[in-house]
Amino acid sequence: MTSKKKSPFHPSHAEAEAAYEAAAEIEGDKPPLLTPVEVQSESEAIQPVGEDLQTRLTTIEAQAKEYLDGWQRAQAEFINYRKRMEREQEQQRLNAVGSAVKRYLSVVDDLERAIQNVPDNCQGIPWVEGINLIYQKMITALEADGVKSMGAVGELFDPNLHEAIGLAPSNDHPSGHVIEVLQKGYLIGDKVLRPAMVRVAE
Repeated sequence: MTSKKKSPFHPSHAEAEAAYEAAAEIEGDKPPLLTPVEVQSESEAIQPVGEDLQTRLTTIEAQAKEYLDGWQRAQAEFINYRKRMEREQEQQRLNAVGSAVKRYLSVVDDLERAIQNVPDNCQGIPWVEGINLIYQKMITALEADGVKSMGAVGELFDPNLHEAIGLAPSNDHPSGHVIEVLQKGYLIGDKVLRPAMVRVAE
């Protein structure tokens, strides 16, 4: 019986393994096998990296919150500053208007007295209507600048708004209330431009 000749192109498993071992020893690049202990060591080496990332994330979040709080405070301060500047500018405007208007209040007083003392037989005459129209235009202009009149019969006397020129008995109004307005007062905003001259019930 003829024995089967082994092909030089198909080495046996043992021959192939021996060749691999020999080549690995010569080249020095045979991959080492990891033992269970070594695998555990690799896992433990990764753990500190994760802790460091968590620490950095916590630090960044704290910084972001600090920056947000600072921005919100700066925004609130700016809004308060802007409102304060607007109030100051408005007050300056009212002071300037008040100084100018104050000179013309006596003219308004004269027009009021003229209208109140027009005789009944002169009502409806063109020149009387003209005076009334001028008076209404002046009142409208004053109101457009923030000026309004105050002081009316029946009001409770307020020393901040009224100037009492006398006391008188009254059956129509309780004590301490205005029974007669001799001259209107005027406000500009919340500031008294001129107090009302009044007579007060005893």
